[in-house]
Amino acid sequence: MESAQQPNDRTVDINALKALTHPLRIQLLNALSQFGPQTASALAARLGESSGSTSYHLRQLARHRLVREVEGRGSARERWWERPPGALNLYSSDMAHDPGTRDVAAIVNREFSHNRAALLEDYMERGPLVLPEEWLDASVISTINARLTSAQLAELSAELMRHARELFEKYRPDGNAAPDAKAVQIHLNTFPIIQGQFPAPDSRKEDLP
Repeated sequence: MESAQQPNDRTVDINALKALTHPLRIQLLNALSQFGPQTASALAARLGESSGSTSYHLRQLARHRLVREVEGRGSARERWWERPPGALNLYSSDMAHDPGTRDVAAIVNREFSHNRAALLEDYMERGPLVLPEEWLDASVISTINARLTSAQLAELSAELMRHARELFEKYRPDGNAAPDAKAVQIHLNTFPIIQGQFPAPDSRKEDLP
């Protein structure tokens, strides 16, 4: 959404979207986002892949400016990689008019969604068993339902993103994180519920689950 766009944010083009259709590349992007700069070897160990595979896919991501080498760190034999600052917008209203682009964007967004869902499910299943009490108490899982117009939803989304960015600036990684700091993830989704409200383009009813 344009009103929430920040200077470093980027709407990816079709070529970058196609580069992200490989599941491992999304895992690499997520790992760099969640845990900060790493080498191909460290990423391989984290993801259970070979360093040759992670190195190859990192280079492919770098071709589309989705990752970059860390300046002044590492060597010719051992490169360090990081996510450039800013959010990636993987879908825009313009893409809806191009079936090819729309389908590729759907594949990529679905993979990111699966990764987010897997982290949440892991927290729900194993959190009570492995997390200290203070981490459980600090976490929040919540859903809010409302009835809004598209204009109201757009305004709400922009306001939520603005406040989220302002709050997150207080905690943005700067290389001086506390010794006991851990990687955390915050999900923020605003969307209309499609089932029962929006007919399919061909006017046929959707199959109920």
